[in-house]
Amino acid sequence: MEYAESPVQWISFEEAVKKSKTEKRKIFIDVYTDWCGWCKVMDKNTFSDPRVAKLLNEKFYAVKFNAEQRADVLFNGNTFKFVGEGRGGYHQLAASLLNNKLSYPTVVFLDEDFGMLLPLPGYREAPEFHKIAQFIGEDHYKTGKWEEWETRYKSPY
Repeated sequence: MEYAESPVQWISFEEAVKKSKTEKRKIFIDVYTDWCGWCKVMDKNTFSDPRVAKLLNEKFYAVKFNAEQRADVLFNGNTFKFVGEGRGGYHQLAASLLNNKLSYPTVVFLDEDFGMLLPLPGYREAPEFHKIAQFIGEDHYKTGKWEEWETRYKSPY
């Protein structure tokens, strides 16, 4: 993978599926495209932040998914394919993860069984992203509301 310089231990979607069979973890997916400028800024500013990387590496399987990749993905008995449109196109898995709202960057949080927790569109700075990832990664979403969590959150920034 071309993200070797990133402190986040990125894996493919297929690797996350395989790993989750032996050790359950939540799944974090960065859905991006090669032409998306804000995706590159998020890589540079947010995902390179050591506090964000530590949280993603410890609490999630972190997946980089190119929304325009050509390779099929087999998941839950379904084959997700690339759909060509004009000069480009999109991957069916990206469309499924993003509820057919193809905007980039969008990050997606899935539970341990690949159930949707939150698709989060748009660029996020490291401090804001860290708060959201910790809320989900440490299961605070199961016991309380976001507004209440925000008052208890201790920012490392």
